[in-house]
Amino acid sequence: MSQTIGATRLAYSRVWHHISAAAPHPTLSTVKSPPEAVTPPSLGRLASRIATLLMGKHKPIYDPSTDCGDYVVVTNCAALYTTGKKKWRKMYYRHNTRPGSLKAVTMDVLMEKFGGAEVLRRAVSGMLPKNRLRDKRLARLKAFEGDAHPYKQNLIRFGGKVVGTEGWEEVAKAIRQTDRARI
Repeated sequence: MSQTIGATRLAYSRVWHHISAAAPHPTLSTVKSPPEAVTPPSLGRLASRIATLLMGKHKPIYDPSTDCGDYVVVTNCAALYTTGKKKWRKMYYRHNTRPGSLKAVTMDVLMEKFGGAEVLRRAVSGMLPKNRLRDKRLARLKAFEGDAHPYKQNLIRFGGKVVGTEGWEEVAKAIRQTDRARI
């Protein structure tokens, strides 16, 4: 007898999620008290949410050994939000195994040279498990400096509205109410 109830093929299908690094987010913000003071998600909170989506931990069929995660499109990476003085003090190191070849770069220099997408990619890479699925999961992360990206047709839509944009919840409620009335 099968241990799964219902159709799991839909759960294994890959969905495209859109996240804006510059848009204020009520649950991922570090400032919670007055509603007008809500900030964009900080780099760490944003990276942990992206890592969860890439691994597929938000799905009921999650298994650490299978790659059942989704695609994630991140826009506005040029405006990554960091708290404190991390932008000038955080160091990124690399080494090519030769003596005396340790190179150190601060976050602001890395952002200036490669953009905020590379900083975000390194943060997400550090939060993914260090196994053979890591590179495949990172390949599903699409990060862009501005608003423009070529994956607009792939994003999740509810009644023609992209999930996460203004007014998509009202469209979803209306569709659910018509479905209930039809049943």
